[in-house]
Amino acid sequence: MLARVHTAALWGLDAFAMDCEVDVGPGLPGFVMVGLPDTSAREARERVWPALRNAGLAPPERRVTVNLAPAGRRKEGAAADLALALGLIVATEQAPGERLVRTAALGELALDGRLRGTRGTLSLAEAAWRGGAKTLLCAAEAAPEAALVEGLQVHAAATLTEAFEWLRGEALTLARPAAPDARAVTSEVDLADVRGQLLARRALEIAAAGEHHLLFVGPPGAGKSMLASRLPGLLPPLEPHEALMVTRLHSTAGLRAPGMGLMLTRPIRAPHHSLSRAGLIGGGSPPRPGELSLAHHGVLFLDEFAEYPRHLLDALREPLETGSVNLARASGHARFPARPLMVAAMNP
Repeated sequence: MLARVHTAALWGLDAFAMDCEVDVGPGLPGFVMVGLPDTSAREARERVWPALRNAGLAPPERRVTVNLAPAGRRKEGAAADLALALGLIVATEQAPGERLVRTAALGELALDGRLRGTRGTLSLAEAAWRGGAKTLLCAAEAAPEAALVEGLQVHAAATLTEAFEWLRGEALTLARPAAPDARAVTSEVDLADVRGQLLARRALEIAAAGEHHLLFVGPPGAGKSMLASRLPGLLPPLEPHEALMVTRLHSTAGLRAPGMGLMLTRPIRAPHHSLSRAGLIGGGSPPRPGELSLAHHGVLFLDEFAEYPRHLLDALREPLETGSVNLARASGHARFPARPLMVAAMNP
């Protein structure tokens, strides 16, 4: 029997809607997954079969063919584990599939049947909504983040058993958008803590007001790092669309704990001068945002500026001018926004 479950896959900052097509047919027991899955996606069988068994469900003992459509785009990660498990349940006629018509499923499965959140939940939920899904079934720990997508009804399931009962008509808790941490509304450090350094303080105020980049030159211990760390406190609060983009970037990079709400404070990133080009600009396969994009709408602080290799400083020129990082790979293109205020510090 054939079953189709809607889900989504991550590529760079953006995600795209995907169908997990599961066919359970006659033949010797076997498993084939096609559609350009990466290693973590291809290993889904080793997670889903024990999860089904430990949830009291019957894994299929026949030939299973799984297609991740569209077949021409590479897929990475374990976000399709839940979609595969639900597809197997429906294809083996253990539960009806009517509820899956306009529903997308996201989540990684543990061997005992627990559901885990995945990196980039916000982008994945947005992609599922753009793909036509009206309802999202996902891990309970990631549901508050997915509920930030307006117009998407999010059902939270902690285990595969709860997802199975939902297929059979049981009700699940509707997730609500996570509330931002009240402590994160204001910066922890303030320029009012600084005594003296009137010229440097004035430079910070001008940089914050006009969105100018800034270079501090002074001897060790003069307070360059202390001053730079207080620049985010001078900047206005993030606008809603800015907060959404900053949250997406940090979720895609895997820097946020599951269930957190929108980021309200402007980020500040201070990478060491020994980082790689991909670490600063972004890159990898699949591509991930670098420090430049993680500081989007915030502050990128480059201490010991003279110690950075020339090729890293040259790589900053175009993104700082255009406000974005465009990565071209054989498997596809990825774009990350990059509009930080850059503050550099160096000794004379």
